[in-house]
Amino acid sequence: MTITHADYATVGTPIGPFTTLVDADGAVLASGWTADATGLAGLVHASLRPAELRQRDSLGEVTRAVIDYHAGDLTVIDAVPVRQQSGEFLTQAWEILRKVPAGEPVTYTEFAGLAGRPAATRAAANACARNAAALFVPCHRVLRIGGALGGFRWGLEAKRWLLTHEG
Repeated sequence: MTITHADYATVGTPIGPFTTLVDADGAVLASGWTADATGLAGLVHASLRPAELRQRDSLGEVTRAVIDYHAGDLTVIDAVPVRQQSGEFLTQAWEILRKVPAGEPVTYTEFAGLAGRPAATRAAANACARNAAALFVPCHRVLRIGGALGGFRWGLEAKRWLLTHEG
């Protein structure tokens, strides 16, 4: 699949600016708490990475979902399509992450088990680290054993806010 361009929009949230990149079908390619669309595009798998970025005031339903989520509608992000590419395990792991309910975080070990590889805790952590579509693929819902936050590309304060918001 060749993606010639992606549209993006940035909105303010309680944790800072949030930017979403979508393809021509409206599927999220990348997203996160940043105003740097070019940086986000760099997170997209090379086979899906757009050659051109076009700024928009809004991405319609996708932007509305970001706003509504931060306002308290925690399930609105579930219906937003996401397009990510990688190997079989990462792709499956990202699909599993989309099924982890808000307010019910799992450990990296539990996440590895849900993804069908209970001994692959490091691979599960890698799936979180390589996730380009933050929020829509809610890697913030994965914690270390004992409840420690672990890492998060957008910062531990953002992860803490998200988990509190969902709790």
